[in-house]
Amino acid sequence: MSLLLSRRLSRVRRKASLLGHVFSNGFSTWTTPCLIIRAEACGEGEMGRLEIFNANEYKSTLLEKKVPLELTSRETRVTIGASHGWIATLKDDGILRLQDDLNPAASGTDPKRIPLPPLVTLPRCQTQIVTNVSLSSSCPESDEDCVVAVKFLGPQLSFCRPAAAKSEWTNIRVANPCFFSSRVMFSEGDGMFRIPGAGGHVIGSWDLSKKHKHKIQRLRFQNLPELTKAKRELLHSCLTTEHLVESRTTGETFMVKWYRKAAKGLWRLKTRALMVFKLDQQGNAVYTQDIGDLVIFLSNSEPFCVHASSFPKLEPNMVRILDVDECGTIFLDISSKYSSVITRSPTLPAPYHIPPQKIDPSLVSTLTP
Repeated sequence: MSLLLSRRLSRVRRKASLLGHVFSNGFSTWTTPCLIIRAEACGEGEMGRLEIFNANEYKSTLLEKKVPLELTSRETRVTIGASHGWIATLKDDGILRLQDDLNPAASGTDPKRIPLPPLVTLPRCQTQIVTNVSLSSSCPESDEDCVVAVKFLGPQLSFCRPAAAKSEWTNIRVANPCFFSSRVMFSEGDGMFRIPGAGGHVIGSWDLSKKHKHKIQRLRFQNLPELTKAKRELLHSCLTTEHLVESRTTGETFMVKWYRKAAKGLWRLKTRALMVFKLDQQGNAVYTQDIGDLVIFLSNSEPFCVHASSFPKLEPNMVRILDVDECGTIFLDISSKYSSVITRSPTLPAPYHIPPQKIDPSLVSTLTP
């Protein structure tokens, strides 16, 4: 009887922690997009309470949910990426695992951990340094068609179906060096994994349904803004990364160019500018300062978009950025009442944005006013 009561109390505490951080479209209930701050230590154990920051709020939330402290530790650094709310970890045993520990909507008492097959390193490649991880769906534990893509620094790109009867890695050597340090993303519209080349002039796509056939698309940049000489020199001096993000509701695809530079006398990178280009099937990349009702989230997770109108107090037409030493907001419309770039420099050892997660409405229904 005491065990049953304990489980019920745990369920009630979890409901309370989610209250105020969900929205409903009349059919499903979803969490608000958030970023991971840390796991707050509880006593002397290896678990800590998960602290998050919801995208439409101005203060952090300390959840009742407990997660392994190592997942947000700057010393251990076992996390290597995230996608669809799943965190990928890689420890000394060389096994890559998918975990839902940092997903605020996932169970804290029965977390899912999915070990993938041992990594296979291609000749003249490496599998210790990971650029990022991408999932084709949010159900790697049950969807046999779900594919995990892992982009390693260098030429190796690896794929795996975790729920397949015989799960194994398919490894591809990417020939063009312009993709060696780039990040992979999954395009639901094309059903392919895509990687932007350095500089953003080409995009490589891999179709796993056609014997790993790949294609290269060249982009033509249009509607470029007129820049002053000082602005051009600043952008040329920055570390620039390219990120592809797809809106699954509007079908639009964007390329975001993120310009960062170390502040004088400091080793931390600080965002100096950001440019957004809307892509089409013909390879046109049109510069824009208007993405409508959308908000783009960039971090060490796979990028994603949401509609601002789905979340109270969330401003539209902006990009939320997050890295180990910086988080902030870029307002794309320069006529906005805000300055175009607002950032601060916290220390975030697990710099992941978690997209909205579908949850069981019964978790919050009994506590809704």
